[in-house]
Amino acid sequence: MGSENFRVDLQGVVDLLSHHLYSSPRVYLRELLQNAVDAVTARRAGDATAPGTIGIVVDGQRLSISDSGIGLRPDEVRELLATIGRSSKRDEIGFARTEFLGQFGIGLLSAFMVADEIEVVTRPADGPTTRWNGTADGRYTIGEAADRDAVGTTVTLQARRGAEQWFKTATVIELVKLFGALLPLEITVNGERVTDGVAPWEGNGRADLVGYAQDHLGFTPFDVIPLNNPAAGLTGVAFVLPFAANPAERATHRVYLKRMLLAEGVEGLLPDWAFFVRAVIDTSELRPTASREALFDDGHLETTREALGEQLRGWMVRLGSTDPQKLDRFLGIHQLGVKALALHDDEMLRLVHRWLRFETNHGRMTAAELQERKGEIRYVGTIEEFRQLAAVASAQDLTIVNAGYTYDAELLHRLPDVVPDLVTSRFDPTELSTSFDGLDPQTELELRPFVQLAQETLDPVGCEVVVRAFDPASLSAIYLVDRSAQFASELRATRERTDALWSEVLGALDTNDDSRPQLVLNHRSPLVRRMAALADPELARLAVEGLYGHALMLGYHPIGPADSALVNRSFLGLLDQAVPTAEDPTR
Repeated sequence: MGSENFRVDLQGVVDLLSHHLYSSPRVYLRELLQNAVDAVTARRAGDATAPGTIGIVVDGQRLSISDSGIGLRPDEVRELLATIGRSSKRDEIGFARTEFLGQFGIGLLSAFMVADEIEVVTRPADGPTTRWNGTADGRYTIGEAADRDAVGTTVTLQARRGAEQWFKTATVIELVKLFGALLPLEITVNGERVTDGVAPWEGNGRADLVGYAQDHLGFTPFDVIPLNNPAAGLTGVAFVLPFAANPAERATHRVYLKRMLLAEGVEGLLPDWAFFVRAVIDTSELRPTASREALFDDGHLETTREALGEQLRGWMVRLGSTDPQKLDRFLGIHQLGVKALALHDDEMLRLVHRWLRFETNHGRMTAAELQERKGEIRYVGTIEEFRQLAAVASAQDLTIVNAGYTYDAELLHRLPDVVPDLVTSRFDPTELSTSFDGLDPQTELELRPFVQLAQETLDPVGCEVVVRAFDPASLSAIYLVDRSAQFASELRATRERTDALWSEVLGALDTNDDSRPQLVLNHRSPLVRRMAALADPELARLAVEGLYGHALMLGYHPIGPADSALVNRSFLGLLDQAVPTAEDPTR
């Protein structure tokens, strides 16, 4: 059985490039620049004094790009321009992969996204001038041409119908500035130089970097952090955002590869927690993907990502010792990123201990201040719990931290691992009742009938009634739920809403815990004392039900159907008692 060669549908390949590999036809100019830069680099490898110029001439219908590069002999033209995907011959000619931009053998094909015909006129130092003409339907011709004035190559494109916008002078200048702004070559468009080849971090200082961020990124940075990683041939800067960033959105960065723009929205360059910076870097060693619009996520990129993350972390640590006020402002904007890093980094966790402020019922304080004032740090795990307990805990001179915000509970749990003598613990709401003052025996005896009536009233909603004395006296009652009672309540409510199978599964988790929520009545409250003295049992029941509902709402507790029915009955009953019955005039 004989073997045959594949037949390539060039039009199909071009369609694949334009619709599936490249994000936009604009990359055609990047590919042309890339080939020109590689040609100049190859020539200078043998002659360091060789000129390095790239000239573009465009008139709206045609575009020519000329370079002072190495040029090609006729056999090299056939190998490089008429063979799709072959790179070995390219390397033999002198385009070694580690030193040049191009790697994937696609080369000039991208130009067919905007042109139906491509002409290449090229002259090497030791050979004749050759003309290659290729068309989008897969045909090409090679022949001799009149001698080119100088060593190098000129590529000419004729705009295809519908692609004329890519041949406008203003568009070409914009694309040259976008892709080739950092290239250390003289690049002209219609005779006018349009780039200076200077990277923003190679300017005159911070003012230039701030101006670059304003002009190209659209914000005035909070700070600028130098980035440097010799292993990846990487230099650049990270601009700290002056506003809070969304941690759910992956940060993107502007990446140049050997000073040619790779992409403006590259992901994965920095750790996920560094969403508060936008980086602009140039690298010579990291690998691009086939489209040359992203970085290949391999071990080299992972190592680079870790090294750059270390530099960002070092910047924050230095701020703590050199400019605490600036660090405080930074944390006010980007505390979420710092928290995320501190979960896995001991040095950052120590910085959190000293500088990050937590919300407490006595104002915002750092963990270091809390440790100094109270020794042990007590915290609650949800914002709702904090709302329920803050005022009462303050009256008892208890300090509790609201750890209901993202990462706060995890950080407080981990802090003792890196801070000597620090103790942190979850605060159980039922602990408050132990700090309240008890009643003298005579008062307890007098209140027993009222407490019994109140307990019978709230038995249907599974609540225990307790009478204590506590401050502030203006708070008539507080509803307390310990964690085991809350879990049991949520479990039973879920069982009621699920089908028989899941109800049985959840029933296996029910520990039959007898702990119940508590409605703690404040005997220092004039209202509670008046309720206890009511002679009408029905009115007393309505008052207890009303106070129960008020305590639920005051503490931001969820209100179930049974609670809602009880509160409605109390409201209507008390309203009926308050509004006297008028004598019916029709009788």
